[in-house]
Amino acid sequence: MRRALIAIALLIDTLFFASLAIVGCLLIPNGNALIWCARPWARLMLLVCGVGVRVTRLDETPPPRPVIYITNHQSHFDVPALIRALPGQYRVIAKKELFSIPVFGWALWLAGFIKIDRADREKAFRSLDVAARRIQKGLSVVVFAEGTRSPDGRLQPFKKGGFVLAIQSRCPIVPVSISGSRAVLSKNSLDIRPGIIDVVIGRPIATASLEMEDRDQLIAQVRAAIEAGFTDLKALDAPRDLDPSSRPATGV
Repeated sequence: MRRALIAIALLIDTLFFASLAIVGCLLIPNGNALIWCARPWARLMLLVCGVGVRVTRLDETPPPRPVIYITNHQSHFDVPALIRALPGQYRVIAKKELFSIPVFGWALWLAGFIKIDRADREKAFRSLDVAARRIQKGLSVVVFAEGTRSPDGRLQPFKKGGFVLAIQSRCPIVPVSISGSRAVLSKNSLDIRPGIIDVVIGRPIATASLEMEDRDQLIAQVRAAIEAGFTDLKALDAPRDLDPSSRPATGV
């Protein structure tokens, strides 16, 4: 019964705010209406499911704009958690299947989200060109580095597309570490559990001086930063036997 009630509530939540976003994007064609509508959508979704989001910012200085947020992927709940955590306007590189969902997919398309077909290399690179144009317009871009949800919570191999985009656009990368979302909803499961999702927003990594041959080194650096985000979170949860001023800042 609980699962059915949650499913109905989430369907109504999504249809209402996606429809509102479509109207907003038609009236204001810059696409920003989707992010405006996505924030109350995510807030209500998390509330209905009993899920909290804890945000840790390792650098309280506003990042240079735009940036490329590169994050790990554990669960469908990563998306509302990121919406609650990330500031400003941004667009997401999302798998093409999402754009086929009635109403929801139409809203993504109107807002200028970037469709990627990972099965077609040529189309995938064209998607990167679209993302580059979004960055030129001053919009940040969100990339799920693994391309799909991790089945066991461990980091999977990173796709190279987001890093090629960063080097070509000279856009800084901000690593984002998400944990706890798999315990809320794991891959291949419909059982949503209450819980806390942690989002650690790391320090920007400059790419302005990098060339394409530095791509693998950049991937390794960002992967290490995402893994370090999990470590920093554990440090925040440890007994407070250090000077509080030495701890990274947190916020919600």
